[in-house]
Amino acid sequence: MTLKQKVQQVLFKPQGSIDLQGGIALSDEMAKVVPQPHQLWVIDLADVDFMDSSGLVSLVKGLKAARQSGCRLVLCNVQAPVRLVLELTQLDSVFEIFPTYEDILAIANDNRLLVAV
Repeated sequence: MTLKQKVQQVLFKPQGSIDLQGGIALSDEMAKVVPQPHQLWVIDLADVDFMDSSGLVSLVKGLKAARQSGCRLVLCNVQAPVRLVLELTQLDSVFEIFPTYEDILAIANDNRLLVAV
């Protein structure tokens, strides 16, 4: 997993499966971030091909932590198997999901998101 942090944006890029082990790794990475109000947390799922309930728990915990800190958490590049899990659990209506990372940046450039690029 790689993590990139900017002043107003934090990018998480988990890889492989977000199962029990992958979910713990993602939660650990999110816990390392010192949240700042109005920060944007992006979870880029381009390299994730599988997610189970443990992965969902880590995403929901991350969303809760972000919201409690005044941050915004969004998902992008959600692959079909992961999207199916989100749809079956109806979490696709809870998370903001963007087709690509570039789409998030485009909206940020329109000043609809507070992001420093």
